[in-house]
Amino acid sequence: MTDEVREEYGHTPVTEAPLPLPLDFEAHYLTNQDAFHAYALAILHTNDRAERAVHRAFLEILRHWDTLLTEPDLQEQTWQIMRRVVIGELLNGLRQDLTTMDSHIGLYPALSKLPPRQFDAVVLRHIGKYETRDIAWYMGLTPSTVTHHCRRAQERLDPIYRRATRPIKTRDTL
Repeated sequence: MTDEVREEYGHTPVTEAPLPLPLDFEAHYLTNQDAFHAYALAILHTNDRAERAVHRAFLEILRHWDTLLTEPDLQEQTWQIMRRVVIGELLNGLRQDLTTMDSHIGLYPALSKLPPRQFDAVVLRHIGKYETRDIAWYMGLTPSTVTHHCRRAQERLDPIYRRATRPIKTRDTL
């Protein structure tokens, strides 16, 4: 098998081992992986989505590992990254689900077509019922920018809502 791979690709897989991770990062991973996965699974409801979120979170943690080590509370910082990734995964799944939902007025497909920041801000505010300051933390924005994104999204969605709630004209009202 190894000879076949060497011939086909020109290198041996054993010599292409992944780069070693910092030992302290490996320890952090082993300590937190089960809890991170349980958290993601509780929110995302499928093992595939939970595994994808945990993997993305640890890649993000690894990318910022040197900086995170200087933080006073490493555990809190890594959980914040995990929460952000899980919320992001949840929002991406919701965006995909909305394209197939029927609202009789086209609201869900229109909502799914909003730019990412407007979509995230509207969903977190109106569906998730989060406060502006919490949305700002999650999105890494100022509260006024979150309010701006919600206002712009509402401007885009208002014509759909107005069309749907416009009184139907009958012969008697013409």
